[in-house]
Amino acid sequence: MDQLDLLLHPIRLRIVHALSGDRVRTTSDLCRQLPDVPKTSLYRHVGLLADGGILEVVDEQRVHGAVERHYRLRGGGAVIDRETAEAMTLEDHRRGFTGAMASLMAEFNAYLDRDGANPPADAVGYKQGVVWLDDAEAVELAEEIVAALRRRAANGPGGGRRPRLLSLIAFPTES
Repeated sequence: MDQLDLLLHPIRLRIVHALSGDRVRTTSDLCRQLPDVPKTSLYRHVGLLADGGILEVVDEQRVHGAVERHYRLRGGGAVIDRETAEAMTLEDHRRGFTGAMASLMAEFNAYLDRDGANPPADAVGYKQGVVWLDDAEAVELAEEIVAALRRRAANGPGGGRRPRLLSLIAFPTES
């Protein structure tokens, strides 16, 4: 299975999200974090990501006679770069978008199902709007957004910080 196929699956996208920010997790940790995913499915998808080089094992410990592996994202392994995106077919883009939306819906439902979920207090937002941009302005806006996110990318846990999933979708609405 190639990297694109590995990353275009909703459950595998959720695993990647759970391990982002240089977090290290065991499969048991992931099962607790993604309780709506059957354990057998989660173990299978972790195995596929590890076999495909997206995840790496950083530690192994014996727990009750079994080996428990600690995983993290391999540097640069969970990114569909510009070159890959340009080589994707329209059907690949359709699959990618569908996988991303399914992953996003599952993550949002898991958030709402948590004890104490409070969208207004947690600054949850989901807004859509149309902006009129020429191609150069669209590229400039994308670069500005990436720059803003990079300024926060080095943030780690502590000081009241929690991981927040951000999704940006942009496409022309008319020809």
